[in-house]
Amino acid sequence: MNPFFPNRKVYQGIADRRQMFRMFDRHAQRPNREHVDAGSLYSGEWFQVGPVEHDYMLEILPPLWMRGDMFALREFLTDSITSVFYTLRIDGRTRYYHACCDLNVARSPAEMRDAIVERESWPVKAMTREERLEHIWSATHDEYRGYAGDRWLPEHRGKRTVLCYGGRQGAMPKLLDELTDDEIAAKLPVHLRHLPLAVAA
Repeated sequence: MNPFFPNRKVYQGIADRRQMFRMFDRHAQRPNREHVDAGSLYSGEWFQVGPVEHDYMLEILPPLWMRGDMFALREFLTDSITSVFYTLRIDGRTRYYHACCDLNVARSPAEMRDAIVERESWPVKAMTREERLEHIWSATHDEYRGYAGDRWLPEHRGKRTVLCYGGRQGAMPKLLDELTDDEIAAKLPVHLRHLPLAVAA
């Protein structure tokens, strides 16, 4: 449905409780929701949360397991993918993260932790193009995002779309992956628009 990168940051900044719960199911509008396994959509997604949100999720239900700096929720998003929360020390600061890990993969939570630490330790604050698009998708209200349906060319059906202002034509949906640099900048909050573009490793 969408070509996702493994272990990808999907939101810039620290998600509050409302945004955190929205992102738990950021693919809620996907086509054939009841019939298509969404494991590949969720697996590898991660974002930062605050200490209050981290502790709230720890206390809401007994965790499935706890291992040092992480714990897993016992409610699964799909057959083998669940939420894992992390408490990590990065650059001398304690930070908190949520990630979707496939527990059928033995080292998935540990590899996710390592990927988060590596990404968050970049010496220069920057964003890849993919991170910009994921942030736009995460931050866009459901009414202004969706999936290409029958009116689109067959090769585009099922891909993510966002509403863009089209001048005299008004607002029109456009494939998320085909947003121009100017359209991306217009949809990002001001403090993210001028970050340098990082090249994914």
